[in-house]
Amino acid sequence: MSDGPIATIIRGKLQSAFQPTRLELEDDSARHAGHHHEGGMDAQPGGESHFNLTLESVAFAGLSRVQRQRAVNSVLAEELAGPVHALSIRALAPNEAGG
Repeated sequence: MSDGPIATIIRGKLQSAFQPTRLELEDDSARHAGHHHEGGMDAQPGGESHFNLTLESVAFAGLSRVQRQRAVNSVLAEELAGPVHALSIRALAPNEAGG
């Protein structure tokens, strides 16, 4: 599957920040088409507004779930303030269950 421009930027930023051993980014925008969100926002035509992320990195070892999510949100602050309306994050340290 080919990434669109936003997914490519997200992958690059996450690779640079966390050097992950696993990075799975799924564009889930189509599932949200027609849904209204707070502020009236909807999935964008063409996708790339809603993503599911699984990220495994040694950078997450010893961090709580909330600290991990904050770290990812901080790296992707620009995208989350603009084209990305929703990001579901599963951030894992190596050898953690999370399939």
